Amino acid sequence: MQSFNAFRIHEKSSGVEPLTLEQLSAGEVVIRVQWSGINYKDALAVTGKGRIVRRFPLVGGVDLAGVVESSSAAEFSAGDAVLVTGCGLSETRDGGYAQFARVPAEAVVRLPAGFTSRDAMAIGTAGFAAALAIMQLEHNGLAPGQGPVAVTGASGGVGCIAIDMLARRGYEVVAFTRKREAAALLTSLGAGEVRADAPAGDRPLEAEHWAGAIDNVGGAVLGQLLRSARMQGAVAAVGLAGGAELAVSLMPFLLRGVNLLGVNSAATLRQKRLAVWARIADDLRPRHLARIAPTAIALDELPRACADIISGSHTGRTLVRIDG
Repeated sequence: MQSFNAFRIHEKSSGVEPLTLEQLSAGEVVIRVQWSGINYKDALAVTGKGRIVRRFPLVGGVDLAGVVESSSAAEFSAGDAVLVTGCGLSETRDGGYAQFARVPAEAVVRLPAGFTSRDAMAIGTAGFAAALAIMQLEHNGLAPGQGPVAVTGASGGVGCIAIDMLARRGYEVVAFTRKREAAALLTSLGAGEVRADAPAGDRPLEAEHWAGAIDNVGGAVLGQLLRSARMQGAVAAVGLAGGAELAVSLMPFLLRGVNLLGVNSAATLRQKRLAVWARIADDLRPRHLARIAPTAIALDELPRACADIISGSHTGRTLVRIDG
C-alpha cells in the first residue's frame, strides 16, 4: 500500500504528514477511515495543552468510523462498516486522524443499523460518554418523572447529546451554559430550561433540587450539584474543564445517600461498550445530530478548530472528514 495522509502529533509539533501501514500501531483490523470528530481530549492533544499523548509520535484522534480494509480476526471482514471510540486511540496507539487505522479487534464495534459513518462520529466519544452517564444514573435508580436533571457544560458535545438523549427518554432537563447564544440550540434539543450558572452556596447541604445530573465541568460546579441533589440522587462526573479538585463535605453522601458516579468512556470493557452502543441505537438515539454537529473540517484545519474548543468559543460537535 502506498503512503496516506495522517495528522501526527510529535512532542513539540504536529501536522499532516505521509505514513504507511507499517508505521501504525499493531492490530488485527485495518480500517479505511471515513470520518472522525473532535473531542475535548483531542483538542488538548493537538494543541499540547494537556498530557494526553503518552508516546511520540502518534496519530491523533480518539474516534474513527469507516470500512474494514482487511482483518486477521474472524469476527470482521473486508467491507464491514465499523467504528472505534477510545480504547487508547491518540493516547497509547495511533488514532483516527488518518486515512487508515490499524486497531485491535476487541476495540472495533459494528456500525449500528441505520447509522452512517458520519452519524457515528457526530456521536463519537462525546455521545458515548453521555449515554454511559445516563445508563449509570438509571442503574442508580433515576427514572423520568422523578424531578429535574441538570446538565452542565451544556453547549459542548457531551452536553448537547446528553440533553438530546435525556429529552427523548422523557426527562425534565435543565441546561447550564454561560454562552447565551447557545440557549436557542439547547432548547431545540430538549432542554426545558437554560440557566447561566448552577445555584451558588457553600453550606454542607443545600436545598434538595436535582434528581440527577451530568456534570462536564467539575470543580466548584460539581460540589454545588452534590450539595443540592435530592435524597438518593446521583451525579455523573464526565469532565473537568472547570477544575479537577472537589471540595465537598460528606453530608450529601451520608445524610441523603447521594452517589457520585465516575464516567470513564475510554476504558469501558467490550461487553459494556457494546451495550452502550445498543442503547444509542435504540431509546438513547439522538434526534438532532444535524444541529449538534453541523460542521466538518479537513485534517489540516485541526489546529484552528482545536484551539477554538480550548478557548471555549465552540458549540456542539465538529466532524473531521478523512476520506476526502
